[in-house]
Amino acid sequence: MKRIDLHVHTTASDGTCRPAEVVQLAKEKGLAAIAITDHDTVSGYREAAAEGEKLGVEVIPGIEISTRYLGPVHILGYYLDVDSPVLNEVSDWLVKDRDRRNRRMVAAMRADGLDVTYEQMQERFGAVIGRPHFAKLLVEMGLAESINDAFARFVERGQKYYAARNFLPIERSIRLIREAGGVPVLAHPFQYKLEDAQLRELIELCIKNGLMGMECRYSGYDEEKVHYLLDLAREYSLLPTGGSDFHGSVKPHIQLGDGMGNLQVPYRFLTGIKAVAGMVPELEE
Repeated sequence: MKRIDLHVHTTASDGTCRPAEVVQLAKEKGLAAIAITDHDTVSGYREAAAEGEKLGVEVIPGIEISTRYLGPVHILGYYLDVDSPVLNEVSDWLVKDRDRRNRRMVAAMRADGLDVTYEQMQERFGAVIGRPHFAKLLVEMGLAESINDAFARFVERGQKYYAARNFLPIERSIRLIREAGGVPVLAHPFQYKLEDAQLRELIELCIKNGLMGMECRYSGYDEEKVHYLLDLAREYSLLPTGGSDFHGSVKPHIQLGDGMGNLQVPYRFLTGIKAVAGMVPELEE
């Protein structure tokens, strides 16, 4: 079976591997294709695509947009036009808003007497900083035992170093991907801790606004969860997708292409997306 990974992050957002390095790793792992789905930006795609051409790895342009529905919800987009003016305008706003949030988090840490500056963090981790980098720094400072511990005690919502950021409405996020010619997909549905009825309400709201797929295979999801999501996708006529949510060393338990060892995303998932990509109909107003 040709394996793929349609949920991959790089240093263009909060990953620790450069786009070209991710493609090299995909080649080493024998993956046929990967999608670069950095948070709120498509800026890592071109470097990855160029490396993919050299190494024979198919690289799909993608994005992961953070939204809210009861709590945080993420929408993935595939085969969107990376030169879309409307996409890049919104993406720039989202990246700048995250930067403002990060500076508030650094200020909270400094108020606690921690010797850290935002400039030092960017030198250490790169220009684009996310909460996983804060978590890794707290581990390195000896204030947390692990990335998960740092999130739970310091950088999750409600904890002392957490700072809120602005999010696009979920309806706007899906429509933005469609306006850029892309295929919008609901990411990792079990991460939102919704009951069945609530998850169905979310799916139906998303479909009403143009959702076309749902991530059914994801790191840590056992076969029972996968089959539940595949059945749900069939019921709602959604394309099934899958990916690891690879971030590199800030999430060392998640490995490219195989999540926690049982991911196994088949190439036919990508074939389904390709069948509709480039033929995405315009949304009705």
